[in-house]
Amino acid sequence: MYLSRVEIDTGNRTVLRTLNHLGAYHNWVEQAFPDEVREKTRSRKLWRIDQIEGKRYLLVVSETKPDCEQMETYAVKGSFGCKDYEPFLQSVKQGECFRFRVTLNPVHSVFEENNSRGKIYPIYAEAAQRKFFLDRTEKHGFHVESGQFLIVERGEETLLRKGKKRVDLVKAVYEGALTVENPELFVDFLCHGMGREKAYGFGMMTVIRG
Repeated sequence: MYLSRVEIDTGNRTVLRTLNHLGAYHNWVEQAFPDEVREKTRSRKLWRIDQIEGKRYLLVVSETKPDCEQMETYAVKGSFGCKDYEPFLQSVKQGECFRFRVTLNPVHSVFEENNSRGKIYPIYAEAAQRKFFLDRTEKHGFHVESGQFLIVERGEETLLRKGKKRVDLVKAVYEGALTVENPELFVDFLCHGMGREKAYGFGMMTVIRG
């Protein structure tokens, strides 16, 4: 696994016009793996947009190393960085504490007549968004106390699906401290994400020891 980062060129108006919805970012990420494009295969990837000290960054977790030139298509030239994620993943131990950041798409499913899979509804209330996160921690191998995290950003992101159909996806960004309970489940989560819409910038957690 690899963890990559690049600074988005927000000073370029063409870039801003192009990256006007989540689907454009998704396409950027997919194009950064030209071998897969050429072979018409697609591996799972996680990505997220972070804003740090006034700059915007694209972060990607992937099975293979992305192409530097493609990653810098809409980025500040020379800003691409990529590191082997495996040494860190293999070092995770039960009981370790990490600081974390994760962007999720909080939704819930309501089973209705003639719909065996249930209909998906967004979760907007902050208390319910907190519960959405807490309800999924055990499944993914970690524990968080209610007072150990905050929702630092809430809102919606636009996705234009095929046919230019607009979909607004609810977003919540969580930051705080966690404790690893099951390293295997936790590492799988770091590699494969949590929740829905992972192809469109949701579900990716990053952590640092502390």
